[in-house]
Amino acid sequence: MKKTAVPTLSDAEKVKAYMALLEHPLKAEIEAIKEIIQNSNSKINERIKWNAPSYYYKEDLVTFNHRNQKQVHLVFHHPTIVNIQSGLLEGDYKDRRMTYFADMAAVQANKAELEKIMNKLVDLIDGTCK
Repeated sequence: MKKTAVPTLSDAEKVKAYMALLEHPLKAEIEAIKEIIQNSNSKINERIKWNAPSYYYKEDLVTFNHRNQKQVHLVFHHPTIVNIQSGLLEGDYKDRRMTYFADMAAVQANKAELEKIMNKLVDLIDGTCK
């Protein structure tokens, strides 16, 4: 019997497949936030972590938490996030911060700030920012 190789999906293909199956009332907002994160810095890559889209550069940076159906919840879990000051980042945890988006208006209003946070994270990891 001849064995047929099963193609392995790339990380981006896994995220695309995940999003195709995602049922969430704020799916359009999730897609918009994904695009903002991906386009904020060419060094950032995506994959599935904790059963949700997650973004990394050398190390994990931020992951969606889709349990909340009333808002989009991002978990910034790279320890350097505590060095970034932003009104978008919530919580006083020792190694992470949260961000929430209630609707598309909030996503659009905070696009530049989210891009700034993502770029600052990359700069901190690279040691080009203090």
